[in-house]
Amino acid sequence: MLKQCEGSHAVAEAVALCRPEVICAYPISPQTHIVEGLGEMVKGGELKDCEFINVESEFAAMSVAIGSSAAGARTYTATASQGLLFMAEAVYNASGLGLPIVMTVANRAIGAPINIWNDHTDALSQRDAGWLQIFAENNQEAVDLHIQAFRLAEELSLPVMVCMDGFILTHAYERVDIPSQEQVDAYLPPYEPRQVLDPQAPVSIGAMVGPEAFMEVRYLAHAKQMQALERIPEYAAEFKAVFGRDSGGLCHTYQAEGADTLIVAMGSVLGTIKDVVDEMREAGHKIGVLGITLFRPFPIKQVRDALHRAKRVVVLEKSLAVGLGGIVSTNVRMALSALPIDVYTVVAGLGGRAITKRSLHALFRKAEKDDIDAVSFLDLNHALVDKHLAREKAHRRSGPVAEALLREVGTVAAKIA
Repeated sequence: MLKQCEGSHAVAEAVALCRPEVICAYPISPQTHIVEGLGEMVKGGELKDCEFINVESEFAAMSVAIGSSAAGARTYTATASQGLLFMAEAVYNASGLGLPIVMTVANRAIGAPINIWNDHTDALSQRDAGWLQIFAENNQEAVDLHIQAFRLAEELSLPVMVCMDGFILTHAYERVDIPSQEQVDAYLPPYEPRQVLDPQAPVSIGAMVGPEAFMEVRYLAHAKQMQALERIPEYAAEFKAVFGRDSGGLCHTYQAEGADTLIVAMGSVLGTIKDVVDEMREAGHKIGVLGITLFRPFPIKQVRDALHRAKRVVVLEKSLAVGLGGIVSTNVRMALSALPIDVYTVVAGLGGRAITKRSLHALFRKAEKDDIDAVSFLDLNHALVDKHLAREKAHRRSGPVAEALLREVGTVAAKIA
């Protein structure tokens, strides 16, 4: 059914259609509307046979999720930003225990300084935690990916993060096709856990493992993740058969045929990039797009196959590995190893900074001439940065960086000499 609704509410409806049995929630912007919506459905009786547990922190949310999933309940939670960092220890435990928890991450910058707007730093900080990580381009895809995530998590007995851009998607109102309960039931079978706590057959979950078997346990976690590279295309094809639309998969190309320059990105920025590429294609530029949906496990072969004919690749990423540069681009370079292709990292949109069509047009035209640095920052205010670096050089007690920059841009009234 087509509905004009907020992205968060659409996701809440999709999760409810998956018949979760336990939802553990602690509110943090910008995911709050998702768990609020689910709480209202449980309280109103619309979502039956589900226990909604208000917890005291994000760490508690993941701890409850671990307990309920280990007991055999289909389990869901959501978080963002500092909340994801607060639950980090339990995030690793959930994957290490092989528990099929589904969690929405409403992507938001992490501090310091404090920032509530969107980038991908939160999810990518947990990229090696053992969770599958799937990124939605738009709200329709966010709905569809949650349904597929439960299927995938429960088949592999691994947790899945469905990442959607905070505010840009979570708070955006657009038309979304919400499936029927019958469609979801036809696609997502009743939950049959691979492991469960049973008093009649006691086992240890989370046992101490020493050097004699720890490597093998970790390898099996890796092997199960790699199975997702086969399952996800299968489940995407089945999803299309049931719901009548393409959604999910590992990655997808757009206007890539004959392209000399290919732009790689994840999440909602792909929509803006595609608009720019359409305009540049009309003007005769040989440029295309690769959108990555699955980030963990990273689809190395599929990315290599999509990019290997390009002369250059520009990875536009909303994250920063401080001291290195790109996170996504590091994985792309691995996929393209030994190929004579220049790979450029462009960090953009940190802390919610707008990524405009005008800036992308200029960037892509420079990239076509190989006139950009190996690592660059879109729309970085170099004058502001240079002025602060000069201040630090001249004054030992130059003060906190965030405060100094806010004063320079006029957010704080007083000026630093």
